[in-house]
Order: sequence, then structure tokens, then C-alpha cells
Amino acid sequence: MDEQKDKQKELEKVAEEIRESDLPLKESATNLVFGKGNPDAEIMFIGEAPGEKEDLQGVPFVGAAGRELDKLLHLLGLTLADVYIANILKYRPPNNRDPLPDEIRAHTPYLVKQIRIIKPKVIATLGNFATKFVLAKFDVESMKRIGGISFLHGKPVHIEADGLDFTVIPMYHPAAMLYKPPLRKVIEEDFLKMGEFLGLETRKGEARKDKPLTEFFQP
Repeated sequence: MDEQKDKQKELEKVAEEIRESDLPLKESATNLVFGKGNPDAEIMFIGEAPGEKEDLQGVPFVGAAGRELDKLLHLLGLTLADVYIANILKYRPPNNRDPLPDEIRAHTPYLVKQIRIIKPKVIATLGNFATKFVLAKFDVESMKRIGGISFLHGKPVHIEADGLDFTVIPMYHPAAMLYKPPLRKVIEEDFLKMGEFLGLETRKGEARKDKPLTEFFQP
């Protein structure tokens, strides 16, 4: 518990750094959208950028995509208490447009600080931008050499970058199923694959943990 409190304090310091900085998109956004969940989580979800509702509330994944993510977590018997959620961008782009390279370059050092503090064993990247950034080992210039999410989804990849060691599991962004309903089955199957990888066992839409994640991963 003390370690969790320490991590939360460190995360709050990073959030304050962002508030005091002049990041791109800050002026057009309503609120900083930093992150939410368990600072001591072994699983971290990384999305692209805040949407309208996230911008208004200052909390990631509170809109329709957030509700879908909650359902997917429940499929594995997980809740927000088990994971941490953040985005590539900390402020909403106008009209939810795609992030620009300069914006990614300016915002992601704070994301990397979050990852360093949380030290997740698994990072589930949601969508193309998060997947490309993490698989490029946090190098924005190398993102263009990474394949698309339609090819990479559901395939665990071990990464060592900047002194960090974790497994990446690329996923379609939950919003994708809202625009392309046939993707719902694919996304649910990928989440179930992730559950198997993590040592979780599902039972008719419910799930239980066979063993803690710390037993699944070698030290």
C-alpha cells in the first residue's frame, strides 16, 4: 500500500509538470486528461487521445469507448482497480483529429514517465498510434516503420526500451467496434487471448484468476 501511495504521489508530480508546461493542444482543450486507475497495476492500457467527454471531465475513457472498455475488462474478470489507463496525448485534439507528429513528440515524454512509475508488466496498446509508439520503443521517428493494427492486433511482443522490460499486446481501440460492428467479435477474441496470456480463465463471459500475474512473469 505504501508503494502504491508513493507511485500515486509521483504520478501527481508528473501531472503537475504537464499543467505547468505549454504543451501543444493545451490552449484549445478544456482539461488535462492524465490517467486513471491503479498506480500499482501490472496491466496498463494506452489509448490515442481524449475525446469530447474525456476533455470535459478530465478523465480518460469515460465516453462510449470507455464503456466498451469496461465491458471488455469485465469479460476477463478485471476492473479499473486492476489496471491503469492513459493516452498518448494528454489534451484533446480539435474535432478528435489524428495526433500530429510534433504533438506526439511533445506529449509522450510524460507518458513514458507514467510507464516508468507504474512499471506495468503488460501494456495493451489501443489503436494504431499507441501501438506504433510503444512498438517503436518510444521513438516517434520510428513509428512509420511499424505495421498497422489490423496486422498486429492480438499478438504479444516482448519489449525492452529505456531500461524498461514489458510485454506489449496490440489491440483495436474499443471505439473501432462502434464504427465497425463486425470488429466487436475480433476485439473480444483478442481480449480473451490476452486473458489466456495473463493466466486468466474465462467462464461464459465471467472470469477468474488462476494465479497472480507475478507468478506468470519471470522476475
